[in-house]
Amino acid sequence: MFSPLKAPIIKAPPNLYPLTETNPRKQTKPRTQITSTLKSFLDLKPESKPEFLTFDLPFHDKSDRVKYEVIIIGAGPAGLRLAERVSAYGIQVCCIDSSPLSMWPNNYGVWVDEFQSLGLEDCLDKTWPMTTIFLGDQRTKYLDRPYGRVNRKDLKTKLLEKSVLNGVKFFESKVWNIEHHEFESVVICEDGVELKGSLVVDASGFRSPFVQFNEPRNHGYQIAHGILAEVDEHPFDLDKMVLMDWRDDHLGNEPALRGNNNKHPTFLYAMPFDSNLIFLEETSLVSRPALSYTEVKKRMVARLRHLGIKVKRVIEDEKCFIPMGGPLPIIPQSILCHGATAGLVHPSTGYMVAQTLARSTLLADVIAECLGSTRMIRGSQMHQRVWNGLWPMDKKCSREYYRFGMETLLKLDLKGTRKFFHAFFDLDPYYWQGFLSSRLSIMELGMLSLSLFSHASRSTRIDIVTKCPLPLARMIGKLVNSAI
Repeated sequence: MFSPLKAPIIKAPPNLYPLTETNPRKQTKPRTQITSTLKSFLDLKPESKPEFLTFDLPFHDKSDRVKYEVIIIGAGPAGLRLAERVSAYGIQVCCIDSSPLSMWPNNYGVWVDEFQSLGLEDCLDKTWPMTTIFLGDQRTKYLDRPYGRVNRKDLKTKLLEKSVLNGVKFFESKVWNIEHHEFESVVICEDGVELKGSLVVDASGFRSPFVQFNEPRNHGYQIAHGILAEVDEHPFDLDKMVLMDWRDDHLGNEPALRGNNNKHPTFLYAMPFDSNLIFLEETSLVSRPALSYTEVKKRMVARLRHLGIKVKRVIEDEKCFIPMGGPLPIIPQSILCHGATAGLVHPSTGYMVAQTLARSTLLADVIAECLGSTRMIRGSQMHQRVWNGLWPMDKKCSREYYRFGMETLLKLDLKGTRKFFHAFFDLDPYYWQGFLSSRLSIMELGMLSLSLFSHASRSTRIDIVTKCPLPLARMIGKLVNSAI
């Protein structure tokens, strides 16, 4: 649980965005054109260096011929959580990663209730009792749902500690190849070491070469540039996290940027820690093809200048490139996957961490039913069971709906996007919260659609009907095929 204190609101100069619908919009001086050199915070070098945990890991002995029951490739949130959960059943687990003690590079934002349900609320280093959405045209929404930033060091340390207590072994290497046999698989590492296991789980990320697909991976892409920065001041309330800022006043004197933003909009995501420390990220929610980093950075430079945010120091920066949507892997196949490779990135939002951690527990239960049972289920029968445990029919159907949501967002311009989210966050909180957290059933998603359509403006309804018939037909066809 948490109890953040109310902090004073930093007042914005009169030429900045209004923070409420009643504030007048003023502009006291012309905006400065962005030059090709991008002179701004981009000239500041991030101060943070690659960080490694100081942790005594039990490593696999190369001379040991032991056969593991589960081998997990990757020590990210997905891999470590699954290793910790599976090993809690007494199952022998080895986790392979080229740098298992490296800190995870990107910031993770989550809804506080999601981490509370996982017993991980102690891994949040900052929480905000409310979130804000700026929709432009002096329209602002306040969401009464607490939001938090994950303390990456605390989360990784906690997962490592539990894994070690459960007997997980680690092996520092890259995987070169995997050979699958009837009842076991052989993982061949770059140094020639071979590890044998009854089940191999690939949690190494989206670009894994070991997982097979039988459809084109027609993803949408979320791209973002973020900085944790010390600033002179900023105009945001300290007790509210800015989930989305869709305003475009900062592009008033930038016709080229404004035109592109109207077609392919970006928003600001901001976590204010105090009056002078803030995480700022300019984000393209979804595009196909991906918006360029240069375009995103130019828009961020213009936005921060307009807001009057002068960056004194860049403590750390991050570049996010998140494939969203696309097909699921072939189900089943000899290798199980988890996390991004398994399609667990939310196709409409890009959220993944909380869902992946939650699904790890369910997946570990199914693995234990096979490997921890007296029947010792192995081979193709085990592969079928664990894949169905990861993607049961109801989850596959729900994901098709989320893919339709992504395809809808791809069709909307800035004006349409604003109207869509205005209607979306007018829904009963049960529906918009459930949608963002991937916990609605397909029937509930159907109810959400009807409610959203009734809340939407006439122009938004027309957008959905006229711009999205093909994605809608594709989703219906997928659902029918799944039911058959």
